[in-house]
Amino acid sequence: MKKTFISISQNDPKRRRFFRSCFLSTMLMLSAVFLCGSQFIVRGYKEKFLSLGLVDAMHNAISKNCEDQCRPEGTEALPKGIVSKTSDFVMQPLWGPRIQKKPKSSTNLLAIAVGIKQKESVNKIVKKFLSSDFIVMLFHYDGNVNGWRDLEWSGRAIHVSAMNQTKWWYAKRFLHPDIVSEYAFIFLWDEDLGIENFNIGRYLSIIRKEGLEISQPGLDPDYSEVHHDLTARDKRSEVHRKINKTIGGGRRCDENSTDPPCTGFVEMMAPVFSRASWRCVWHMIQNDLVHAWGLDFQLGYCAQGDRTKNIEIVDSEYIVHYGLPTLGGSAANKTNAEEQEQAAKNMSLPSSKQLAPSQSPPSDPRTEVRKQSFVELEIFKNRWKKAVREDTCWIDPYQKTTQQISKH
Repeated sequence: MKKTFISISQNDPKRRRFFRSCFLSTMLMLSAVFLCGSQFIVRGYKEKFLSLGLVDAMHNAISKNCEDQCRPEGTEALPKGIVSKTSDFVMQPLWGPRIQKKPKSSTNLLAIAVGIKQKESVNKIVKKFLSSDFIVMLFHYDGNVNGWRDLEWSGRAIHVSAMNQTKWWYAKRFLHPDIVSEYAFIFLWDEDLGIENFNIGRYLSIIRKEGLEISQPGLDPDYSEVHHDLTARDKRSEVHRKINKTIGGGRRCDENSTDPPCTGFVEMMAPVFSRASWRCVWHMIQNDLVHAWGLDFQLGYCAQGDRTKNIEIVDSEYIVHYGLPTLGGSAANKTNAEEQEQAAKNMSLPSSKQLAPSQSPPSDPRTEVRKQSFVELEIFKNRWKKAVREDTCWIDPYQKTTQQISKH
């Protein structure tokens, strides 16, 4: 049978053509299916690759756009709209309507270091500033906060207490630029100031008109402790930026002077800073140097431009600086009283029973404070010189000042 089948298929031409035709048709159909399927698969992968490329390009574009945005350090994991970069000293109620912020240009800050012994004079200062829409912050260097509770404005003030610290110590820790950025001007004042002849509204009007970044009221020379002639009130003018006279050490100040304390200078008892200048000054305050001696001679670097124009003494609105010793004063008085008491007892006792005098002078906290101030002055000057040497990218706009700083 096998031979017969083969024989028949080989001997029948029609049958051979039929099988050949079916085979070719089948192969053509399979080829067409394979070709179409291949194109579909290739097209699918091509579209996938293209879409991936577009997605990558989109991600790259978004990433580059986001890189151009300045995000505060630490907020990278947060959506931009939820980030609150600044704060203020506005106290909010525990319930009820929120207190709305006032425009930045209309709100200012008074920060003042206080002790209970100067309560009366501080009360006068604070009442005047609160009546002019100021936020008031008290730094209690003697730790006595409760002693101020009876004043009607006490609940409206911010109270911060740390024993025996200067206002510069407080300022470095509690007046960060991002915290006080809501305030147009920062008054960083001492407590021993008389303000009977000082009008806040007129003062603010003058410094805005003059475009001042750093200023202070003139000191009444008849009643004030004046350390630098530039800060004494000139009764003939509304403001002054320079003096024309010979000052300490035989130095001559004239119209051509460009260095402090002839110009571009304020003292440290009653400075007033703009928002922009304070951001600079805060960074210059050394964290461990609490007396800030030497800082006043370098404030011109924070004047947002020419210090001979942007720093000024306001004469028409002036104050009295009493120069009262506060930090360390109480301890010094106690020491002196004990010494006097011992001397009185010795006078009434026989020689054999008298108490021996101290082998060394009694410790005077005021003297120690003064010594530490001079020590910190030298440290600050040396740090400034070192910083200038090491910062090769910094250009000093006041070259002479840097060279002469050691003379002050």
